[in-house]
Amino acid sequence: MRNVIVTGGSRGLGLGITRVLAAAGFCVIAIARSSTEALQEASAAAAEQGQGAVHFCGYDLTDIAGIPGLVKAVRREHGGIYGLVNNAGLGTAGVLSNMADGKIERLIRLNVNSPMSLSKYVVRSMMTGEGGRIVNMASVVGFTGYTGLAVYSATKAAMIGFTRSLAREVGPLGITVNAVAPGFIDTEMTDELTQGHRDQIARRSALKRMAEVDDVAEAVAFLMSEKARNITGTVMTVDAGNTA
Repeated sequence: MRNVIVTGGSRGLGLGITRVLAAAGFCVIAIARSSTEALQEASAAAAEQGQGAVHFCGYDLTDIAGIPGLVKAVRREHGGIYGLVNNAGLGTAGVLSNMADGKIERLIRLNVNSPMSLSKYVVRSMMTGEGGRIVNMASVVGFTGYTGLAVYSATKAAMIGFTRSLAREVGPLGITVNAVAPGFIDTEMTDELTQGHRDQIARRSALKRMAEVDDVAEAVAFLMSEKARNITGTVMTVDAGNTA
């Protein structure tokens, strides 16, 4: 059973990705600061179905200095790492001129520095195996922009550039690197949207609806599969046609 790390895997989009990957037969190591009842239920469901597995690994990904030790611990407990989904991140909104410097630094630290460092040490593990898959969670605002999300948008644009360049670096090793760019979906990060904003987003989309968590999770599962073995350096948009 191939091991896949999913950061921020205890809730929201990360939990959806964890469930779908486990159902696809992967052993998912969900990294988050704390577990949740929903994650425990996903682990029990995977064990009952006998297809895939879900394990929790507690870690605060803002502690970048400890990431090398984290990767070693995961390898020691579960074996080689085949896949990495860099999903954990903050969606802090705020007009740049009013945003506290500490919030800006924390956004960049968790959304950019942390996944880059984690990818670095996971890639080293993949080099000794049978290749691997890295999927970075970007966002449509990384290439469209959005009022009040200047810093967040910048972090997601950074992940797109990181994806394309890393794909070229590690491609000869049989490692693919792709990004998934969701539009606005129903998660804790979009709880602040009013129903009016949700209706407006749906009206602007080609399919007249908002994408859902499982839509994004299935895109990640596809990129982790053998069917996507010749897809790398790409950004897959999942937004019900909002940016079409």
